[in-house]
Amino acid sequence: MSELHSVAERMVAKGKGILAADESTPTCSKRFESINTESTTESRNFYRNMLFTCDNIAEYISGIILFDETFHQKELKTDTLFPQYLESQYILPGIKVDSGLQSFNNHPKEKVTVGLDGLDERLSRYYSLGARFAKWRAVITLGDGIPSDDCILANAEGLAKYALLCQQANLVPIVEPEVLMDGIHTIDTSFDVTDRTLRTVFDQLEKHNVDLEGIVLKPNMVLSGYNCENQASVEEVAQKTLECLTKNVPSKVPGIAFLSGGQSDELATLHLNEINKHDTNWNVTFSYGRALQQSALKIWAGKSENARAAQETLLSRAKSNSLASTASL
Repeated sequence: MSELHSVAERMVAKGKGILAADESTPTCSKRFESINTESTTESRNFYRNMLFTCDNIAEYISGIILFDETFHQKELKTDTLFPQYLESQYILPGIKVDSGLQSFNNHPKEKVTVGLDGLDERLSRYYSLGARFAKWRAVITLGDGIPSDDCILANAEGLAKYALLCQQANLVPIVEPEVLMDGIHTIDTSFDVTDRTLRTVFDQLEKHNVDLEGIVLKPNMVLSGYNCENQASVEEVAQKTLECLTKNVPSKVPGIAFLSGGQSDELATLHLNEINKHDTNWNVTFSYGRALQQSALKIWAGKSENARAAQETLLSRAKSNSLASTASL
């Protein structure tokens, strides 16, 4: 088995998921503002260190996605760079490599992800420094007359080009086409847009000769819009999500690691558990950021004396989602 294939399978191993700790500095600063904590290089390092050194976290977490700043910071006790520290804990180090969003065709709401310029060199450097997978997030917004086919295609092409460059650098690409669930739309509208998006993404991955056995798909679940009056049940979300994935995702893809989006911690876990009650062609797990971190962040509140309690909360969230990834809740 190639390194790409074995790493991809490790990332979505049964009972394990991926911790997304790759918030950009502005995003991390907003999170810190919510707990009245100043966002500095040191405070961000302490916070990530607290997450990564949680006792027994490797029982439930297969890999952690890092932001560039964190990638070059150190675990505080051992003075070891985080990629090497994580590898010593049998956790795969990953790296966010997109450069964020810009307006698509001057539309006020449609976005396209950028960051392909010089990406091949950056990927080679990250691999040499210990990264074993990467992440690139594309964003699809719902609204009046959007998403346009052109916007979906532009994002799918970007994902495919990124994925191929990753594989050429021996990194497993996390392919993340996120259909945003903000709005009043129904679950049927979410289904239609997610269906269009996934179909276009896999068309482009195959067109660019990406090895599908060496990727991990990180999609949204198919949900009712967060402001929709009629919220779909947990069972309907599982049914619609699986129908959409089965229709579009080839069986050779080793695993699907859902993003949590704006779901509450509990709902993201319940949906994952319900989805895993059904047989699928893939290992189905989680790659959550906020849904794993939010409770721990609030308990920490920027105070070192709260670190242990925050770690216990993180471990509890990770364990719950690990159980959900095998429908064992």
